[in-house]
Amino acid sequence: MAEKQEEPSNAQNGEPDNAEEGEEKKKKLKREDLPPFEIVTGERLPAIFFKFQFRNVEYSSGRNKTFLCYVVETQGKESVTSRGYLEDEHAAAHAEMAFFNTILPKCESSVRYNITWYVSSSPCVTCADRITETLKKNKNLRLTIMVGRLFMWEEPEMQAALKNMKSAGCKLRIMKPQDFEYVWQNFVEQEEGEEAKAFVPWEDIQENFQYYEEKLAEILH
Repeated sequence: MAEKQEEPSNAQNGEPDNAEEGEEKKKKLKREDLPPFEIVTGERLPAIFFKFQFRNVEYSSGRNKTFLCYVVETQGKESVTSRGYLEDEHAAAHAEMAFFNTILPKCESSVRYNITWYVSSSPCVTCADRITETLKKNKNLRLTIMVGRLFMWEEPEMQAALKNMKSAGCKLRIMKPQDFEYVWQNFVEQEEGEEAKAFVPWEDIQENFQYYEEKLAEILH
């Protein structure tokens, strides 16, 4: 399949549209003033980010952030469902790590956790190892990860990490067009005062899904 590489606008990456203004602001910031990483959290992400970052293209040029939408269902004395999203802000950040560090820092043994992630791309090796470790330690945690794209899937180390996730009980799936629509309806900001806009699939969304589904099947066989 052929997909042209896209260069994102500054707005799509959350940066000023005016390049000179952006550069000037960067000069004013000393490196030591920046935290090692920052995670943006919220209930709904901007539509422009979803349309660019979640698009399931083969060549993910410019998509240097990870967007993770989550649904956490806990079953204990009471059943509770929570949802939201995490976004990488700096290159050193990992949204998957942040989920376990901030959203679910501890699993109570008396509670069952059913968690679903909708992620713009599959995890890196380090995050995949953390997921595997967490699932092995917490048998009462069930994790399903729906990904738009596969990250560095041709690398042997990456393939091994994904296989380890599967062995630990993680259900890894490629997002279907219906899954993108679900994220659009439940995790994307709608214009205030306007009727919710219907999800409009992009060209090749089905073809790209099938491409990644085949690659994932080959890795996890």
